[in-house]
Amino acid sequence: MSLSWLVLVVSGVLEAVWATALGKSEGLTRLVPSLVFGVGVALSMVGLAYAMRQLPVGTAYAVWVGIGAVLTVGYAMAFDGEPASAARILLLAGIVACVVGLKLLH
Repeated sequence: MSLSWLVLVVSGVLEAVWATALGKSEGLTRLVPSLVFGVGVALSMVGLAYAMRQLPVGTAYAVWVGIGAVLTVGYAMAFDGEPASAARILLLAGIVACVVGLKLLH
């Protein structure tokens, strides 16, 4: 895996961090989640921009969003009481399969 792909994966994880922190910030009114959001979004965007120097924009963005979406929903189902069902898990697995497919086709 190239450095660009590694940075992209880490940036996707950070997308889940900032999205979760944003939800917990209560409209950016709680200090700690708001700070986590700000740092997370900045680092995630810098990493995405770095990865896009070598990877196609469409592929990089789709992978970044896919990783962030799956991890955000997975965290919410595991820790925040968001409903989990076989259908939801199957659909999330479909997103993961698409992200892996984009990497393999690159």
